[in-house]
Amino acid sequence: MNVDLLMNALPAILFMVGLGALLAAVIAMAVRKLHVHEDPRIDDVEEMLPAANCGACGYPGCRAFAEAVVKGEAPPSKCTVNAPEENQEIADFLGVSLGEQEKIVARLACAGGTHVARMRARYAGLKTCAAAVMAGGGGKACAWGCLGLADCEVSCTFDAIYMNEFGLPVVIEDKCTACNDCVVACPLDLFSLHPVSHKLWVACKNLEEGEQALAECEVACNACGRCAVDAPEGLIEIKDNLAVVDYSKNERATPIPIQRCPTGAIVWWENGKAIKGAEAKKIVRKTPLPIEAE
Repeated sequence: MNVDLLMNALPAILFMVGLGALLAAVIAMAVRKLHVHEDPRIDDVEEMLPAANCGACGYPGCRAFAEAVVKGEAPPSKCTVNAPEENQEIADFLGVSLGEQEKIVARLACAGGTHVARMRARYAGLKTCAAAVMAGGGGKACAWGCLGLADCEVSCTFDAIYMNEFGLPVVIEDKCTACNDCVVACPLDLFSLHPVSHKLWVACKNLEEGEQALAECEVACNACGRCAVDAPEGLIEIKDNLAVVDYSKNERATPIPIQRCPTGAIVWWENGKAIKGAEAKKIVRKTPLPIEAE
């Protein structure tokens, strides 16, 4: 290289080297100033979690939940996927209280299986509820009723839902983690998450008037109002032809309102099973109702 050329370039080279050194020093100072200390226990707690990242705890994933538990912002019991003894291990490791967390489960607002709910046409499209809703509702007479194509069962990563002999999803409460996947998967919004203490439940969303609702489904709520009359004041009211429970008054709930329901649309949950009232119509049919179009 020409010596004169090197000498001419030397100031520029020195400037770039100096500038690089200055920027490196600034970055090093920024790192020291802006560094956020992360508690090493977060990694340990994350390892003790199920790595499901289901969001049932209310956090976007197990890592975020671990951070909240270590910071004291959430109790270990809030993880509903871990077994109680596993959450207790986290509590013991951190030296904190396990905390109390009432079990939350998914509930289905429909009891209209193939043996009691009528079909107007046979659906022959893509076998998903989402597709059936887009194709005229899948042929079911009740526009609010479960289509029975198992989107919820497929979405459940914990095997907490199975389809029964009448094409209705059944939630296994012991396995349910309230992850919300079935709620998102159902295109008719028939699933919702509830504490197990919400024992009074309306297993219907049909908003048709009484006779029309029963023409579509034998176990639909017919808005007779008996449950509202028998319940403690304000606990149940009839809205848009459907009985609605006010769970803010849940402490007053009893099985009494289900007893005179003629269709069994309102039930009382006990030990994972829906109990119907004494005057509910007895359903003995085991075979599907005929399709009206045939």
